Amino acid sequence: MHSYFADKRRKMVSTLEQLRKFTVVVADTGDFNAIEEYKPQDATTNPSLILAAAKMPAYEPLVDQAIKYGTAKGGSEEEQVTNIMDKLFVSFGLEILKKIPGRVSTEVDARLSFDKDGMVARARRLISLYEEAGVGKERILIKLSSTWEGIQAGRELEENYGIHCNMTLLFSFAQAVACAEAKVTLISPFVGRILDWYKENTAQKSFEPHEDPGVVSVTKIYNYYKKFGYSTVVMGASFRNTGEVKALAGCDLLTISPGLLAELSQDHSEVKPSLTQQGAKTCDLEKVHLDEKGFRWLHNEDRMAVEKLSDGIRKFAVDSVKLETMIKEKMLNVKNGQ
Repeated sequence: MHSYFADKRRKMVSTLEQLRKFTVVVADTGDFNAIEEYKPQDATTNPSLILAAAKMPAYEPLVDQAIKYGTAKGGSEEEQVTNIMDKLFVSFGLEILKKIPGRVSTEVDARLSFDKDGMVARARRLISLYEEAGVGKERILIKLSSTWEGIQAGRELEENYGIHCNMTLLFSFAQAVACAEAKVTLISPFVGRILDWYKENTAQKSFEPHEDPGVVSVTKIYNYYKKFGYSTVVMGASFRNTGEVKALAGCDLLTISPGLLAELSQDHSEVKPSLTQQGAKTCDLEKVHLDEKGFRWLHNEDRMAVEKLSDGIRKFAVDSVKLETMIKEKMLNVKNGQ
């Protein structure tokens, strides 16, 4: 009788709750309501998520407040728009931080992806805006594209300024190795976008979770980091289904969209850790060192990663331009007293 009730109780624990025992669950959204509902440890944002949230009537006051701030600072229209964008990203981050115990990730403009000094300057600017609002840099992760320049910007920010970085748009093993060697805080390998590429470019259109190319990629990176004792942690991102999430149980962190968090909270199947530090130690992997030439060659050998990195930068840049256009229209309305 006792075991019947124990089994029944176990069945009632959601997959999401089970997952939290092995992995830090992060919400991938700019929507505060979703964050309140799923109570994640951390949250991540990006230009596309901020654009989607900024269009919602509920968040209009944040946009208006950022416009007021940017126009008051003066300068050319371009400088005002840049200041408004920075303020808007930080305003969303500040609201999110009221609802989570951990850290928020705020992204540097993707159009700076090949400009190391530009990324460093913009990251420091974002951190100074958080500090002006009374939030210390230990609660912020600055998101940078995982280009060679982005990774070196991450190295400089961590080493010289104690600013923690989240390296995003990561698709290749070369990117992961370079990030570990740069001693950045965290990487975000994109599971679902890797799957998308394989479905579009190969004959195979469906994969079991453990054979999913995105899952295989993140598993290898996790095992490599743990086997060789790197301090950088792995946060799987960009999931297409709950099968991918469950197949990466045990990963340091997983950032999950509200839609998939909802599915996981309704699911009651058993979850066991697929990734473990002990398992990683026994993996047959060799340590690699990459200088810039080595990185560029090894990354270039991975067609999927080359295409998805450039595509990801373009898409984030497009959404940044859309957000800027929206801001310029609102600035014009303010000027015209509408």
